[in-house]
Amino acid sequence: METQRRQLSDFLKGCRARLSPAEVGLPDTGRRRTPGLRREDIAALGGVSVTWYTWLEQGRDIQVSADVLERICATLRMSPAEREYLFALVQHRPAPPVATLIQEVSPSLARMLKATAVPAIVMTSRWDVIAWNDLTKIFRSYDELPPEKRNLLRILLIEDETYQRDRAQYEAMARRVLSKFRVDYSQTPENPAFEELIAELAARSPIFRRLWNSPEVMNRSEGVGHYPHLGGVSFEHSSYVPEGSPTLRLVIYVPYDEQSAEKIAAWRTSAAGSPAHKRGSTN
Repeated sequence: METQRRQLSDFLKGCRARLSPAEVGLPDTGRRRTPGLRREDIAALGGVSVTWYTWLEQGRDIQVSADVLERICATLRMSPAEREYLFALVQHRPAPPVATLIQEVSPSLARMLKATAVPAIVMTSRWDVIAWNDLTKIFRSYDELPPEKRNLLRILLIEDETYQRDRAQYEAMARRVLSKFRVDYSQTPENPAFEELIAELAARSPIFRRLWNSPEVMNRSEGVGHYPHLGGVSFEHSSYVPEGSPTLRLVIYVPYDEQSAEKIAAWRTSAAGSPAHKRGSTN
């Protein structure tokens, strides 16, 4: 505990020292003995007392609300990683999700996605698909869809009627995806894009209207999907959160049985020899 208090103190002092008064809209009198901002400056800009901020910087055992911490983060111009670090040191938990959704993947994640030998996508917590590899064409061609049509919930529940051919499987799939989407929705505060999607699904999808208010929740996105319209293949999917991108999820589809694995291998060989593959992915 003492080590963490020192870490908190050193971290906040370092954040203060790197900022000049001019960067935060304060006059620079030139009379400061040390570089950067003073504790009094942070307290005034963050809307807290100097005593309270001093205790925080000293690592004292005080009550700190999330709202106050957010103001300190904004005052000190913290990066997303620094914000996460401050919440971990002070409240020993992850920082609350921000309303803004990440809409792009890092170059390293894009390369990994392209090199993956099974279908894989990256989607936001709103279930908007923002990156994919060539093998996802087994299901659908995301690059042929406009960005606003690349929402996986909309595809599964409304757009792609092939999932509705088997009513029992369609019901099970809808229950599974909505139980996970409820969790994603609860973790993203006051985002109009979520409300717009929910309103559209409620207007266009009878099964969404019937199931949305169910209390079922699931914090893991995994399961087995059977696709008779794709020649009877079955995939087991699981998802992973890329480090540093808490609102993104990498979803990987693995062949569930030997027959499906053989078909995937054949599709992979076919894709490797196609002109589009040779030109490179258009993700």
